[in-house]
Amino acid sequence: MSIRLIIMGPQGSGKGTQAARLAEALGIPTISTGDLFRANITQATELGALVQSYTARGELVPDEVTNAMVRARLDEADVAEGFILDGYPRNAAQVVELDGMLEADGVHLDGALELVVDREALLARIARRAELEGREDDTPEAIARRLDIYAEQTAPLTHAYADRGLLVRVDGEGEIEEITARLLAAVDGLAR
Repeated sequence: MSIRLIIMGPQGSGKGTQAARLAEALGIPTISTGDLFRANITQATELGALVQSYTARGELVPDEVTNAMVRARLDEADVAEGFILDGYPRNAAQVVELDGMLEADGVHLDGALELVVDREALLARIARRAELEGREDDTPEAIARRLDIYAEQTAPLTHAYADRGLLVRVDGEGEIEEITARLLAAVDGLAR
């Protein structure tokens, strides 16, 4: 099945976990901006050095850099039959950029899956992850701020995809396998 998807949801919604599970089930790659950043830094590419210069200062990587990395990744052969974008687009400008990339390739987005999780459940999940993984950047204040940024900048994108008839909201609470089953059912609905 050829399918091009976005998976959306706030930090702690499980989108990374679920994107990997969906990718395996569908036989398509996940394109995670976080993974792209790390790969470019590790490979010491020009874009990687640029990313590192921003992250070392605690700044967000500018759209132009993120867009360039996504564009390069979409040019690779393994995405010809589809992909799942995780962490991109994050704002309205990136939606426009993605639309242009896909149009240039003569393809279209098939759906945007949004994992819906209650804020209190998100806070509890992230706190548990911070404890298990020893993540010092997951303080209660930092977590709350990142959730606020998501609500301000990324959540509005769901309306844009809903207006296009591409958005499917999926309950992101419960056991991992249950959530995966819900997502696969949503993808099956999109493919019809």
